[in-house]
Amino acid sequence: MRYRKLGNTGLKVSEIGFGTIPILSGKVPVLPEYFSPDTDEAVKIMEHAYNMGCNFYDTAIPEEYGDAEYKLGRFAEKVGRDNIIISDKARFFSGNEIYNAVIKSTENLGTYSDIYFVHQVDLNNQDITFERYGAVDALCDLKKEGRIKFTGIATHYYDVMLRAENDSRVDIIQGSGNIMERGMLERIRSFSGEKGFILNKVYGAGVLIDPFSPDELISGILDYPFSCALIGIGNFYQTDIAMKQEYTPKNLTFCEVIDRLKTKFEPIECDRCQRCICPHGTEIHTIFRQYNYYHLGKNFWALKKLSLNIEQAYRKCLCCTEHYCEKNCPRNLHIPELIGKADALVKNHIDYDFRNLF
Repeated sequence: MRYRKLGNTGLKVSEIGFGTIPILSGKVPVLPEYFSPDTDEAVKIMEHAYNMGCNFYDTAIPEEYGDAEYKLGRFAEKVGRDNIIISDKARFFSGNEIYNAVIKSTENLGTYSDIYFVHQVDLNNQDITFERYGAVDALCDLKKEGRIKFTGIATHYYDVMLRAENDSRVDIIQGSGNIMERGMLERIRSFSGEKGFILNKVYGAGVLIDPFSPDELISGILDYPFSCALIGIGNFYQTDIAMKQEYTPKNLTFCEVIDRLKTKFEPIECDRCQRCICPHGTEIHTIFRQYNYYHLGKNFWALKKLSLNIEQAYRKCLCCTEHYCEKNCPRNLHIPELIGKADALVKNHIDYDFRNLF
């Protein structure tokens, strides 16, 4: 196992970290697999990773990660709290809510969190998160009180990452990316490196495991400037695959990734760089992601997300005369046509379900 600096925190973290969603008991709809180990088994799986050099463990409050927080606390007690680094998170954006969440997480873990992230900060909730008395201020207060060591922002949005990068109150950023969704990873190369960067979604929430091997997925992101890459792990086999060797950087080009996907379906060739800013507020890159994820096996989850606004988005797209999105797209995608494909996917699915009711 190799180790990397976590920004200016003074910590060194294992290059591969342990994501605890798969060791929870129960089901989380965004996961393709469920393992539901009991506490003793979960602790043994985390200990197996620890024995292979993993020292970074990421979790979240029970509302999001079920009982993973409790299991991680038991593991920390067994191996010694000072021997591991714990990151925790909660999806609360006001100061009072995140403050109370940290207190509750501390009780659940039976110990402190090294890093606490405001989870899933997006374009709609970022202002309350960063404003005075918002979640970031509260995390700073908790840091001063010694309840956490470092403050964090976790997001899937480049503009939020950039805001966190430029905010002196934020110590660590967590963001997503993989060999397909590499656009944001390319853009953060310009960041200073003073803040640690934790990378998630290396396996694309599991959907990339079929067309690509774990070796390709892990090796393909090693050249990017992250501190620790989180892999969701639910059993001993997955631990061995993620941590048994020191992977060598071995990049597939984006064209090679797309060509591999074309053996299964016709993907939308978007790398989620998020330069396609829409004046009507449509998250074009998110629509394209859901379209691809539908064809990669997360059909129910993707359709649920797409059906929320795809018809309105397509209508607005057809009426737009400026096409800023296409002008800013480095891959020269024909965006209205591709949004039409996503709209047709949802309509065809709804029509099919309706016909099958009779």
